[in-house]
Amino acid sequence: MELARLIIEALKFIFPAYCANAVPVITGGGLALDFGKKFFDGKPIFGKNKTFRGFFSGLAVGTAVGFVESVFFNYHITFGLLLSLGALFGDLTGAFTKRRLGLSPGDLLPVVDQVNFVIGAILFSLPICLHTLSWELLAAVLIVTPPIHLLTNFVAYKLGLKSNPW
Repeated sequence: MELARLIIEALKFIFPAYCANAVPVITGGGLALDFGKKFFDGKPIFGKNKTFRGFFSGLAVGTAVGFVESVFFNYHITFGLLLSLGALFGDLTGAFTKRRLGLSPGDLLPVVDQVNFVIGAILFSLPICLHTLSWELLAAVLIVTPPIHLLTNFVAYKLGLKSNPW
């Protein structure tokens, strides 16, 4: 597959996860998913930035984007739902890991911050996409995501939506 086409296919595939991961930055706030509770190590489970409003708005938007893609690109009807859930759980896994390492919400953990949601999205999508995913497509998703993630976070920072540029 030619490189440009591969990148377009990768972006098309992962776009619902990008949306699910980005929307909570805009819509988040409110009650924390972990209810402010601590893990047995005495540290927050996820932290105050992971909220019910952010989670469910990300899930709704990512699922809607996936539904539109399923109409236009003949993807499975649950495609957007699974990618969105995976992205959100991948992000929660990253937050959980950062809390265990003693990092506060918003602190930088290179690589993990840029790919945790994509890995979650890919894993959750496997039940419906396993037979159509290629290693080239997965590699393209993992290569294009970090610079896109850093750029969108910088834009969100400049717009005042985030307190740090990463």
